[in-house]
Amino acid sequence: MKRRELLVLGGFAAAAQLRLGGAEGIKRDWPKGRATPALALPGFSLASARGTVVLLNFWASWCPPCRDELPSLELLEAVLEPKDFKVVAINYRETDAALKRFLDQMPSSLSMVRDADGTVAQAFGVHVFPTSVLIGRDGRAIFTVVGGMEWNQEPARGWIAPYL
Repeated sequence: MKRRELLVLGGFAAAAQLRLGGAEGIKRDWPKGRATPALALPGFSLASARGTVVLLNFWASWCPPCRDELPSLELLEAVLEPKDFKVVAINYRETDAALKRFLDQMPSSLSMVRDADGTVAQAFGVHVFPTSVLIGRDGRAIFTVVGGMEWNQEPARGWIAPYL
């Protein structure tokens, strides 16, 4: 199996779970003692976002569950933005042209940045798409969610609320 197929396999399983009524990805606390990787990409850095709760969403346009959850991420950001909350969609290893084609077909209000070589995903331990990482106001990772979510509903909203 190709690496791309393996990466999205977990995402397909999460999408099937969503469609079968299990409306949540798998939430895992960030490992104790593991430092939050530095993140500096053109258009966004964790250092500049200090003081804001940030949800990093690692995704790719070739990943159906990734595409499925983008609208709920937009709604979540719109509702929580007044509480200094931001979603940053980190596109995994696609070209500028591929990202532009995708956004022409499915416009998004989210901040979109590219992890052109996959090093940021690797640093955050992302192996399945989509994967999201919640970053607290202090710049430290709090938890990850592996698989697709309906982000503007429970349980996701409840997972984020204590950090706002």
